[in-house]
Order: sequence, then C-alpha cells, then structure tokens
Amino acid sequence: MPPRTRGGYTSGAPRRRPTGSKRRRRVHLREVDPAADPDPIEHPQHDKDETEGSLRVLLEDLLIDLYCEVFTNMLQRIYGWERAPLKLVNHGAKLQLWELDMERSRIYDTVHRSGLAPLTSCSHRVASRPMLSAFCERWQPETTTFHMPFGEMIITLDDVASILHIPVTGSMISFSQPLRVDDANALLVELLGTTDVEASRETEQCRSPSVRLLWLRDHFSTITDASSDDDIMFATRAFLLHLVGCTLFADKSATSVAVVYLELFRDLSMVGSYAWGAACLAYLYRQLTTATRFEVRQLGGYLTLLQAWIYEHFSEMFSSPDMSYTESRPRALRWRPHVIPDSLQSVRERLDRLQISEVCWEPYVDHRAEHPLPDIAWYFGCLKCGQVVEPYHPERVLRQFGYIQTIPPRPFTPPRPDRSILLEQYWERWMDHVLTDQSRGRRCHYSGSGESVPEYMAWYDRISHRIVQPPQLRSGFTTDARSSLPSHAASTSDTRAARALTLLRLVISGGREQSVDVFWGALNEAHGILAGSDETSASHSTPSPAPASHSTPSPATLPFFSPATFVYPPTASDDPPPLIVPPPLASVAPPAASGDPPPLIVPPPPAVAPPAPAADPSAPAPDSTASTTVYVRAKRKKKT
Repeated sequence: MPPRTRGGYTSGAPRRRPTGSKRRRRVHLREVDPAADPDPIEHPQHDKDETEGSLRVLLEDLLIDLYCEVFTNMLQRIYGWERAPLKLVNHGAKLQLWELDMERSRIYDTVHRSGLAPLTSCSHRVASRPMLSAFCERWQPETTTFHMPFGEMIITLDDVASILHIPVTGSMISFSQPLRVDDANALLVELLGTTDVEASRETEQCRSPSVRLLWLRDHFSTITDASSDDDIMFATRAFLLHLVGCTLFADKSATSVAVVYLELFRDLSMVGSYAWGAACLAYLYRQLTTATRFEVRQLGGYLTLLQAWIYEHFSEMFSSPDMSYTESRPRALRWRPHVIPDSLQSVRERLDRLQISEVCWEPYVDHRAEHPLPDIAWYFGCLKCGQVVEPYHPERVLRQFGYIQTIPPRPFTPPRPDRSILLEQYWERWMDHVLTDQSRGRRCHYSGSGESVPEYMAWYDRISHRIVQPPQLRSGFTTDARSSLPSHAASTSDTRAARALTLLRLVISGGREQSVDVFWGALNEAHGILAGSDETSASHSTPSPAPASHSTPSPATLPFFSPATFVYPPTASDDPPPLIVPPPLASVAPPAASGDPPPLIVPPPPAVAPPAPAADPSAPAPDSTASTTVYVRAKRKKKT
C-alpha cells in the first residue's frame, strides 16, 4: 500500500476535494500538480501562503466592519436616523399582586430580617421612558458613569443605601458557574418542594433555567400561617425569589426570574448577610451598558433606583415630591412617579442645556440624621453580582460627596468573573480599599456648589462630548438655519469619519490580493484618524505599506470604534455644534487636500466579476489525471 502523507493523502494519488472546515477558513489555494509536487502540504511556502491568506481575510473583514460602523453612525446623525425610546422592564405593579398581610405574618417576619422588606413598598409603578432613555444615552461603559454637559455622575453606594434602605455591606453575591437546566430543576425540587415533572415543565416553558413570576404567585401566594412549617419555608423562599426578580435583578424577559438566585435563600437566616445593594448596583450598571448598543431596545435592572436617583439630583427638572414623606422612610417614597409628557428629543435638549447650578449634588443632607453616609461609599474597586463584574469609580464623582472634583486617573478594567475568590477577598477587605483623605482633596467652599479644579473642564472636553442632540433635530431648527452654522474644523468627528471612510473604501475596493501590510496599515491609519491623533490633512490615497511583518496582530492592538463615543464634540463657545449638510446619496470621488471637509462617502455597489475569457480551441485539453483543481470559496457578501 502506498504510504500516506500528512492530511490523509496517498503519495502519487490525486488530491481530494478540501473539506468544509478548510473552505470555511477561506484560504486561497492554487492548482496542484501531484507529479511535480507529490506532497505540497509539506512544502514550507504553502504554510506561509495559508497564514498570509488567513490574516489578509481577517484584516479585510475588520476593515469592512469598521467601514460599515462608521458609515452607519454618520447616517444616523446626518439624516436623523435614531432609535425610539427604550422599552422599560418595570414590575412595580406585580409586587401588589402578592402582598404579605396579617395572615402571612411568619413570612413577613423572615422577609423583614433579610433586609429586603423596603423593596415591597418603595417600588415605583410608573417609569418614564423618555427620561430614562435620555440618561441611558449618556451612559459610558468605559467609565461606568453618566457623561453630563458639566462632568461625570454615577449612582453611588450611598445613593442605593439612601434611596432603598437595603444593606450595601456584607458578603458578595457570587456564583461559581452559570446554572444549567438540570441543576435548576433539582434546585426547585429541593428548595421549593415541587415535583420533578412540575420543575421540568416550567423550565422547559421558559426555555432557560428560569421560572415565571406568575408561576411563583400561583403556586405559593395562597400559603398562610395555618400551613405546615415546610410549606411556609417554601413559600418564603418563593416570595423572596419573586421579590428580587421584580426589583433588584429584573431582566429583559419581563416575565421570569433566574433560578440561580434561589441558592441565596437556602439558609433563610443568612439572607441578611449579603450586600444586596452592591449587587443591585452592579446589575444595573451592566443593564445600562447593554442598553447603549444601537440594536438594543429594552432596559432592565431596578428602574426605581435609577428613576429615584434622577429625581434626587435633578429635582427642578423632572420630580414631583410627595408632601407626606418623612425622613424615616426610603427616599424612593419621597417622589410621586409620573410619565413625562415630553418626547425623547425634548429631554435630550433639556439635558444639553443643563447647567451645573441646576444639579442637586448633595440631596441627602436632611436624611443624614436617619441614614448617615456609609464608609463603603468611598470604596474603589469592583462590584459583583453572580457573573456580572463592574468597576466602581467614586474618584470620578467627588462633587457628589461635597468635594472639589479633580482630574481622575484612568478607569481600570475589571477582572474576569471566574476569579471570584480574588474578588471576594478584595471585597471582604473593603476598608483597605477606600479613598484616603488625600485622594478626596478639599471640600467645596459652599455646600452643593459642585466645584472643580480649573483644568477639569478642559480635560473633560478632550475625553467626552457635552452635547448629544444633533442641531438639525432640535426644536425650531429650519433649513434656513443651515447657512448660519459655522463650518466644520479639520479636527471634528464628522471630518475624521469622512476621511476614514474614504481611506477604508479605497483599500477595500482593492480586493484580497493586496499585501497584508496594506490592510494592516489602513487599519492603523483609520484608527489614528478616528481617534483624532492625525491633526494634519490626510491624503485620500491608499496608505503606504508598513514594514514587512506577517505575524498575527494582538487583539489588544486592533482598532476599536465605539458608537457610544461617536456624538457631537464640544465647541469652544456655547453655540450649538456645527452641522455637515448631507450630499446627494451617490458615490463621489475623494476631495482634494484643500482643508475643506470631505463629502460623505456612500458604500459602492458590489463589484461584478469580469466575464471569463473564451477558451482557446488550439490549447491542449487539461489532463484530469495530472492535476486537480482545488475549489476556492466565493467572495463573502459585504454588509449593507
């Protein structure tokens, strides 16, 4: 038998058709002549070509993705494409469907000892979509803060403790790994007393390791103090699971709650030892980060906390106080929740015009007698809720604690959720990880003045954007107002985006036969343009090849363009940001390097392959036994 070579081929035999896995790698191969090269796989040049081909495909895909992302964001801004207000997941009304009256006093006593009893009464039944959507648009995932026109603000642990009156210190809520459906069924049988059939039917209906909130109410809301001790214990766990599913950990399913939280109620005497407020804040941070994506249409998390925080700090704009409120109750009950009649566009404009004097920086001064400032509010590190890990940066919002705001250090990247032991040890020693008196700096000269160091706003203008609403979408904006707008400077984001589009289009249209260095150079140059590091007028030609290097780039060095950061940049004056007048929707040639803003580049139509040349009748017919054609994958369809 002829010897077999690497890859399963027999020496001297025709090559077999490549497998699906090889075609999916999109490697460009050529015709192979077994007689001249019986084992081409072992030839070192083929491995090099395969590596270069894969890298070339990867870099072109990155260029296309970057091109589409920049182009989509420009269309959203210039032509007014924007998403509607977010759909809110609010279960405030569902909490009233399962109330603990005098007939269920034993269940209420356990809930009261857990520290979660305030959640049964302070949840808002109504949430304002325009208001919460407008604040969600100002959320920056990189810093986990709201970027307002005058600086950064966040929901702190002090806000959680004052608004909800739930514990913010204690054990970190952590799970070793995500819960599987089989484990969820076993947990329901053990801790809620259901049968295997009922548990399997419920998780199968939810199509996840979750149970419906309606299912919990139907099975356990009828249990009273006259029931057996086991039934009361099962009903208490079910009520607590229903409570956190409607409040702290409300997800975007809007109907169910994850069974994994049931593990926290295994020992009912230990429920009050968890840091529920810190877990709620981490979960809300993650929901806000997810909602900043353009394709996301819903916002989860405990929206009562977010809405009450807005009422506290922006009371002159949105709030409606309840005059019967007393300071012994949670601050969430101080306000009458209502739906703002304004549109999302109107709320954006109001936030764009917001002045620093309109913010209530220290709203809990009258509440300190009943609820002092907790020391853990100065903790800097990570907050954890199961598999969710989010950074917490009090040094970026010193004004909310009554201190003069200084330029903060760079935000840190949170560790992986699987390093739960290190995170728990760090959290348990939170006293060693609080801002020192030196780090806090000086207190403001006047209470609630919101002071900052002189160089803070200049730094803030470089790293953020004050204005979100485009001027052509503002109230009262007319076509005649276009001529009165100032022209774009060479460093504005629209000009940079147009230059990057021109560069990327030229390189992409060249096809995959170009050198890897051309693709890599285009990525680096486009990243420099979008980041604003290229201050000079860039030429709109194909970038010059970089030094020869065929090594695979590190993921940490690949360029990244976030849609959340692609908004109107601040201007030196109080005038509204300038506007690019959109050109006709047609492909245009790159402008000359004259300093004028380049026009918007629309992606060209897909290139049509030229017809194959006619076969030469005088040429000899190919010998099917002497060579084998290796099929090449078709050109991938570009994004539209």
